[in-house]
Amino acid sequence: MSENQSRSQIDKLPAPTSGEMKDENQFNAQFEDRLFLSGPNPRSRDFRLLMGVVNDFLNGFRALHFVGPCVTVFGSARFKEDHPYYVQARQIGAAVAKMGFTVMTGGGPGIMEAANRGAKDVGGRSVGCNIILPMEQEPNPYLDRWVNMKYFFVRKTLLIKYSYGFIIMPGGFGTMDELFEALTLIQTKKIRNFPIIMMGKDYWTDLIDFLERMKAAGTISPEDLDLLLFTDSAEEAIAHLEAKAVGQFKLRKQRVPRSSWVLGEKGLGKGR
Repeated sequence: MSENQSRSQIDKLPAPTSGEMKDENQFNAQFEDRLFLSGPNPRSRDFRLLMGVVNDFLNGFRALHFVGPCVTVFGSARFKEDHPYYVQARQIGAAVAKMGFTVMTGGGPGIMEAANRGAKDVGGRSVGCNIILPMEQEPNPYLDRWVNMKYFFVRKTLLIKYSYGFIIMPGGFGTMDELFEALTLIQTKKIRNFPIIMMGKDYWTDLIDFLERMKAAGTISPEDLDLLLFTDSAEEAIAHLEAKAVGQFKLRKQRVPRSSWVLGEKGLGKGR
């Protein structure tokens, strides 16, 4: 089919009704990121939206520049504090903080709250990148510092930018998105070979099988599977972080840049 024929077929499609246009405009008007992802906009609007992305990055840089080396914990927002995964994430957050790392999460409830809470249990540093959602997700109460983000892709970038390791607890679409973002960046050498630890072997059984199918099909290399550690043991996870994050990169755990009051910057110990 030629380009002209394709264009002709598109031209024959019915135009959206006024009701459909109104519904679309009402949907997009609630959040800037909806407008950003809604297709072509007037040039002036796209420029304004682009500045919103820049503002998200700037807010993130200013809030997180002084938090020190981080380990990011990903996982579902839906687990309550009596769930075994919540309990385990809290233990891991405490263990990571005892190593000298700042515990970083998406800043919300569930696994994120548990990991941040664990860090605070032992007097460690705890930060979050909270996403603004239609259901008004609020930052959890165990954060020393947080930043509210409009754009998921900015949030993912910041969660990876400041981290020397990633702990993946059971989760849903968002957790999978964050996992494969980190994996892709490591596989393509965009970032260093930071450790990725998958907690909960039973939960990830089907993913393990699918990764083996990908290897058999040749869509990933055999050594790509070495990027992941699947375990049920918090002790094994911490030992892996010690070897792969601290040992591999000769990391000084307490390395925290000095803030400048002239620029209105705040160290982590001085509040948000």
